[in-house]
Amino acid sequence: MTGADIRGQELAAFLRSRRERVTPEQVGLVRGPRRRTPGLRREEVAQLSCVGVTWYTWLEQARPIKVSAQVLDAIARALLMDPSERAHLFALGGAVDPRPEAECTALSAQVRRLMHRVAPYPATVQNGRYDVLAYNRPWTHVFGDFDVMEPRDRNCLWLLATDDRWRATFLDRDEMLRDLTAKFRAAMAEHGAEPAWRELRDRLLGVSAEFRELWQRHEVATVSPHVKRYQHPEVGLLRLEHRMLWMAPLAHAHRLITYVPADDETEERLERLAELSGEHPGSRSEGQPGGHPKSRSEGQSGE
Repeated sequence: MTGADIRGQELAAFLRSRRERVTPEQVGLVRGPRRRTPGLRREEVAQLSCVGVTWYTWLEQARPIKVSAQVLDAIARALLMDPSERAHLFALGGAVDPRPEAECTALSAQVRRLMHRVAPYPATVQNGRYDVLAYNRPWTHVFGDFDVMEPRDRNCLWLLATDDRWRATFLDRDEMLRDLTAKFRAAMAEHGAEPAWRELRDRLLGVSAEFRELWQRHEVATVSPHVKRYQHPEVGLLRLEHRMLWMAPLAHAHRLITYVPADDETEERLERLAELSGEHPGSRSEGQPGGHPKSRSEGQSGE
């Protein structure tokens, strides 16, 4: 039995299990008095997904048929799959998820706790596109108030290329932009078919001449720690080295990034910045994009 055969059988079994747990009422259908099938019937899933009944039946029978990303998207919607189930469906189907908003941005309480407990060190959770998904208050004190940004602008590559504050305060900004562009291009080799990645690339190409010039070089690089020099308007020069904790053993997974002082002066200046901001090391101050802060501490998620 080939790998494709095994995936086909796993896909068939997975679809049957998901179909059987969804009730007609959940998808706006009438149950009827003679229903014996647990959950939905195959013809109902086919109708909700706008595919043929025979074709969907073959899919649940592990027939060697080709399934598109668009059809998997429709089936995932019809069967009310959560982000984890949806990701599993596309993995079994061997297709790239066409919906960028389907990416799961849920963060565990343990990750949140760790993120804000490292204060006064800045910390953030990002995905492989450098979208900022969550952050603690020291991050906002150093890098700006992400609560007031548009959700799609909360991206480190976008800010390096377009934001005047980042341009002025990162002393090695030009080198950082070249490095991050090269890393983004390397990652695009795997994610180039995903709409969210293409959208970010196209936005940057449309507004930044610097990014266009760097993109045309076709330089690639891998993720590596390095010292960032940041000229803070209140406490002076900060030399920060980032350390990453991966949330999964995949290069495109979420990662918790902590910006650790590279010298004693930066340690003292971060502590001073916390004092100026009325906070103390280890305080439970946390931010997350997409909403208003709760008592200056925590917002709601949204990528």
